[in-house]
Amino acid sequence: MTIDIVEVKKPPGEIVSAMVDDQGRMCGFIHSFETGAAVDGPGMRFVAFVSGCQFKCLYCHNPDTWKLHNGKLWTVDDVVAEIGKYAAFLKMTGGVTISGGEPLMQAHFVGEIFYRVKKEFGLHTALDTQGFLAEHLEDSWFDNVDLVLLDIKQFNPERYERLTSKPLQPTLDFAHRLQRLGKKMWLRYVLVPGYSDDFDDVEGLADFVKSLGEIVERVEVLPFHKMGEHKWEELGLKYELTSVEPPSTELTERVREQFRARGLNTY
Repeated sequence: MTIDIVEVKKPPGEIVSAMVDDQGRMCGFIHSFETGAAVDGPGMRFVAFVSGCQFKCLYCHNPDTWKLHNGKLWTVDDVVAEIGKYAAFLKMTGGVTISGGEPLMQAHFVGEIFYRVKKEFGLHTALDTQGFLAEHLEDSWFDNVDLVLLDIKQFNPERYERLTSKPLQPTLDFAHRLQRLGKKMWLRYVLVPGYSDDFDDVEGLADFVKSLGEIVERVEVLPFHKMGEHKWEELGLKYELTSVEPPSTELTERVREQFRARGLNTY
């Protein structure tokens, strides 16, 4: 397949231009698919993991998704056809989630998939994102997104940048935007001992999430793990968290209780 770059509009920030193949079909890069996923939104999900991410999170378990061209080129038509194989089941039990990488790097491609999935199958849709690039998108882009799984990785700006290599504020601004739009969200918070377990930092984040009001359906505190460490080694990258152990049950429950103390539905 050969591709051409088409400027649907001037590509903002780090969002890539729309791409079309030699037959004029919109396409993009996908790392992998997962069917029957139970942890990426409500119910059973079909998950598309797109390639490309501008973050460099220290605990990332899929660093092989960072580079856009590490994925396989798929047309929107072919992605929708793949989802269509499971559409009847998904409509009864769950829906479609697009994750990454960072989906908003390929916003034209991802937006078209959401539009088609809604129009053709009427499926529930979820976007898993850190929201950093959302400021470059119109409100209407989110019309076909039912739920946002928002990754806020730290609430202390300096520690956030240490973890991710990027500033925190765009993500917080995006959370406020979701509040304005009335868009439902789940918070995802990866608990890394020594990096995101500080009591006061968690208190600040819990207060912030509480302030977002009824749009917050759920908080997920996800214990850090090192299952992706070997991928860093295979890519010739230094994994800085080799000596960091997963959080204890006691620490994980302490952090969850900090969110629950605000009346937040926390897991």
